[in-house]
Amino acid sequence: MESVWDYPRPPKVEVCARRIRVVHAGELIAETTKSYRVLETSHPPVYYIPPGDVRMQWVREVAGKRSYCEFKGVANYWDVVVGSVLAGEAAWSYEQPAVGFEAIAHHLAFYASRVDECTVDGERVTPQPGSFYGGWITRDIEGPFKGDPRASLYRRFGKSSTGLD
Repeated sequence: MESVWDYPRPPKVEVCARRIRVVHAGELIAETTKSYRVLETSHPPVYYIPPGDVRMQWVREVAGKRSYCEFKGVANYWDVVVGSVLAGEAAWSYEQPAVGFEAIAHHLAFYASRVDECTVDGERVTPQPGSFYGGWITRDIEGPFKGDPRASLYRRFGKSSTGLD
């Protein structure tokens, strides 16, 4: 088991050889065994998939949509469009990430809550709570997670005093 409370802050990037898949509207959008995981205190891992392993005919960049991460820099957003089925702003990328995050340049990360299915080694993931966060929860990751109201209690009082153990 990995506790997200043992992940570092600032976050770190690590190579990940697990099979990562993203499916939407019956189409395989992405599949890789060459992703990167970004690990940050209180967040489930975010998987960044190389563009060569994303079926780019199903994604289009959202013009003018950007956000800023204090660690990684400026993020661009991507829609997933399969026929007439739109998953708006379902992915994001860092085209020129900050120092220390160069490995994820141009890689796409997907919100599990905005597409039909994301898996890690065949296990369907649970999306991180909260509409802003994009972490993927698998059975080997334990929280509570940022975005879940219990996470602030954990941070303030510790696991045993929240009744979460």
